[in-house]
Amino acid sequence: MRINHKPNWTSLNGTLCFLALSATPLFGSDCVPIHEAVQYVGEVKCVTGKVLHVKVEDSGIHFVDFCEERKSCPFSVVVFASDLEDVGDVRLLEGQVIEINGAVKLHEGRPQIVLNRIKQLKHGATMIPPLPKNYDVENRGHYSAGHLHPSKKPKKQKTKVSSTATYGNDVEGEDPMQ
Repeated sequence: MRINHKPNWTSLNGTLCFLALSATPLFGSDCVPIHEAVQYVGEVKCVTGKVLHVKVEDSGIHFVDFCEERKSCPFSVVVFASDLEDVGDVRLLEGQVIEINGAVKLHEGRPQIVLNRIKQLKHGATMIPPLPKNYDVENRGHYSAGHLHPSKKPKKQKTKVSSTATYGNDVEGEDPMQ
């Protein structure tokens, strides 16, 4: 009887994937729910919650809301228009549970985190794709009319050499130096 000493990579990979995925809940997350964020004002903290809406103001500021009514919500996330290129299309966060790391600050009496880098979101790069190249951040999310191309340089005119032209002092006749 012969014993096969080759490892079964398919089952080994499946076991490793299972361990990696199941280990996350064992260690737990250091994120706090949105209603506890007020206790951490002035600190850098991870806050978690389910995004219900992403509202876009006329100025291009995006508000990630965790409640039906933003004014009564105990926490919010704000993304400024100038940061959208670094963060991506945050409108795709609607309906997802997110974990965001950042400095918890008070704004209008409520805690908030300013999202200005994709790395602040756990699994952010997989949750939010980058903005489309023609996405116009300054125009509140509308797509731009087109691409700007540098103007074309005028073509250089080739001058044709005349066979009858004379150059220099090779003119027949009188010498102008005399």
